Amino acid sequence: MITQPADAVEWMFPCLPRSAGRARIRLLRQAFEWDVPVESTETALILLSELVTNACRHARGPRDRLIGVRVLLPTRSVLRIEVSDASSELPALRHAAPDDESGRGLELVAALATSWGAHPRGEGYIGKTTWCELDLPSPARPASDDLIP
Repeated sequence: MITQPADAVEWMFPCLPRSAGRARIRLLRQAFEWDVPVESTETALILLSELVTNACRHARGPRDRLIGVRVLLPTRSVLRIEVSDASSELPALRHAAPDDESGRGLELVAALATSWGAHPRGEGYIGKTTWCELDLPSPARPASDDLIP
């Protein structure tokens, strides 16, 4: 794990289907540590799973590239999830037909998240970052608040 402020964590995963489950486990632990409400945590787990699955399924790049996951609590009332991969192709929302067996991931993200988007990664990096934000119904408590009397 990369060292981050108390209100942000970052993990790297291989570009493999099992990475979505591993990312969910880490997010679940972090959400508990931050006191994120249970209902919001459940929604965040779905959002994270969709973004990681899309990165694994659609990222075009060398197989040894890793997927970066960053989860932030920029304010006590917003949880932000970012997933970075080696593909420079930005995702596009599409509407799956009723008999399609896949293609609903971003529709689900758009329906559940407060906001979402994607952008090329910064200078010196390859690929893109797809992100979403989730408004929290009650304020979460970053771990750093434990130190405040």
